Amino acid sequence: MRNELRIIGGLWRSRRIRFAPEPGLRPTPDRVRETVFNWLQQHIGGAVCLDLYAGSGALGFEAASRGAARVIQVERNPRVCRVLKQSCAMLNAGQITVVCAETMKFLSGRPEVFDLVFLDPPFRTGQVGPCCRKLEQGGWLKPGARIYVEAEAGPAPDGIPANWTLLREKASGDVAYRLYQRLEESPV
Repeated sequence: MRNELRIIGGLWRSRRIRFAPEPGLRPTPDRVRETVFNWLQQHIGGAVCLDLYAGSGALGFEAASRGAARVIQVERNPRVCRVLKQSCAMLNAGQITVVCAETMKFLSGRPEVFDLVFLDPPFRTGQVGPCCRKLEQGGWLKPGARIYVEAEAGPAPDGIPANWTLLREKASGDVAYRLYQRLEESPV
């Protein structure tokens, strides 16, 4: 069925969730999610996760299914938020909170610290760098936090903080995905 995706691992393995039929919404493909969660398997259990530009919710639902203690999904589109909340209810996913807000405004608020952040903004909008700087400078990341960045294929986006080290990277079709780790606090 269109506008559905399959959770590929964990508690909700093989369960299908719906996503809103919005232009430009592109769920992270199964094989990319499988690779990313293989990279993260030692770090998901008990993690506190932030899913920015949540869209279909694929990354946040996958993290919760695999044992994340808490997931906050941030999405600006009210229709998309409604579908995310319906999926949470269907899965009885009490560990997931959906916040209907614009990402940069959300990151201007009072920070909570996260073990893992999923950052998957719309392609070719220049939002990766500013979001990464806000995450670092705003106090959103625990020491050693991991940050997954999904963007259009090509060179690494500008604006990655100097204290983030690239752990893994791969490309699939028109998508490049990278996993960073925050090593220490950034010099101000």
